[in-house]
Amino acid sequence: MPEVYVPTVFENYVCQVQAYGESVEVALWDTAGQEDYDRLRSLAYPDSDGVFICFAVDSPDSLDNAQEKWIREVLHFCKEVPVFLLGCKNDLRDDPSTIGDLLKTSQYPVKSAVAEEVGRGLGAVEYFDCSAKTGAGVDVALEKAVRHVLHGELAQEKGRKGRSFF
Repeated sequence: MPEVYVPTVFENYVCQVQAYGESVEVALWDTAGQEDYDRLRSLAYPDSDGVFICFAVDSPDSLDNAQEKWIREVLHFCKEVPVFLLGCKNDLRDDPSTIGDLLKTSQYPVKSAVAEEVGRGLGAVEYFDCSAKTGAGVDVALEKAVRHVLHGELAQEKGRKGRSFF
């Protein structure tokens, strides 16, 4: 039986990230990408300390969306906020079934080197490869992003304890 896709509207996840010897509370906001939610999604941008623009390595079209839609929207609402490009589902990059499905449409999984280049073009601080399924790269992405935000804030002497990533 096929799975029914239920789009995310808004999901919030709070976690603790270790950075510079202290525990930092990080709130992650996952929002709907569908056009129907554009106005609602714009409410999540204020007070963001950083933004992860995510794409799926098994969907080259999602990387196109990062370049064509997401970076414009992020820069419109968060001009001064650091942006990180996040390649999700990296466990599928070498998966034979995924590769076979993509080959049917003359596509391939997105390679890290390609994503890194796109990230530079978008002005992203850094590109991260990860998999929520296996956990690979998730902690590294969070820690490095938080360190970047804290480093910038230390220079500006902000001093808030919690951080919010969109």
